[in-house]
Amino acid sequence: MTRYTKDPEAIAALSPEEFYVTQRSGTERPGTGKLLGNKEPGIYVDIVSGEPLFASTHKYESGCGWPSFTKPIIHEHVEELEDRTLGMIRTEVRSKHGDSHLGHVFPDGPREHGGLRYCINSAALRFVHRDEMEAEGYGEYLIHVEEIQ
Repeated sequence: MTRYTKDPEAIAALSPEEFYVTQRSGTERPGTGKLLGNKEPGIYVDIVSGEPLFASTHKYESGCGWPSFTKPIIHEHVEELEDRTLGMIRTEVRSKHGDSHLGHVFPDGPREHGGLRYCINSAALRFVHRDEMEAEGYGEYLIHVEEIQ
C-alpha cells in the first residue's frame, strides 16, 4: 500500500484556487502561479497527497506561463488521460494517488530531454526545498535534485 493518498483534510485546507485546479480540473491564469519563477533546488509534490511529482532539475522556462518540466520524478506517480475539453484534444496530467488535476503534457518540449513539456499549475503543487526534503520524508528523492548555481 502506498503512503500517498487523497487526504480529505488536505482537500478541506485548499484555497479556492487550489480546489478549483485540483478537484475541478481548472487552470490558473498564465503567469500568475507562485511557483512559475522558482529556481530553488527541490521537488514539487501533489498539494493533496504529498506524492513527489517533479524535480527542480527537470524544470525549465518554456515561456508558456506555467511551470514546465521535461519529465516526472517517477512516471508511476502521474497518470496521462485524453482530454477533449475546450474543443481540442490534449493529454491531461493527474497525480496517481491524489487524483489531483495537475495540468497537461505537450510534445513540444526540449528534444534533447525527451521532447515533452509537462505544463503544470502552481496551485496543484507544493514545493519542498532541498534542505527540507530529508526532514519532510523525501530523503530518497535527493538524488533527483542537483544544486542549482
